[in-house]
Amino acid sequence: MRRLAILLACPLVLGAASTGAPVEVAVSGIGATKGQVHVDICPVAQFTREDCPWSANAVAHAGTTVITVPGVPPGRYAAQAYWDANGNGKADRNFIGMPLELVGFSNDVRVKMSRPKFDAAAFTHGAGTTRIAFTVHKIP
Repeated sequence: MRRLAILLACPLVLGAASTGAPVEVAVSGIGATKGQVHVDICPVAQFTREDCPWSANAVAHAGTTVITVPGVPPGRYAAQAYWDANGNGKADRNFIGMPLELVGFSNDVRVKMSRPKFDAAAFTHGAGTTRIAFTVHKIP
């Protein structure tokens, strides 16, 4: 019975050890109080993809919206965000896949016709809260 209690407790201990600290992202360039702002915190393999493991949304506020992404383990990441002004829950794109909504990346990396490089947008997240800020822009 004692072994069973120890085995049942292991996932709880392991789960507690794998929880991380929040990343607080201040996204500026929001033109109106409508829709929501979506932020992803991504490791290198998932940067600029739709399957980043940590993400959060917040109601958009004109000017700057602060989004807190909880539970991010320490590591090296890049952030990506978009302003979902129409509130449809997705990043709208044109027929060739370019974003129609305002997008931004950590370190204020600006892009034109290609994806941003992870190294240019990367930041280090430690055991405590990390605060970053960047602006969303229209990609030409």
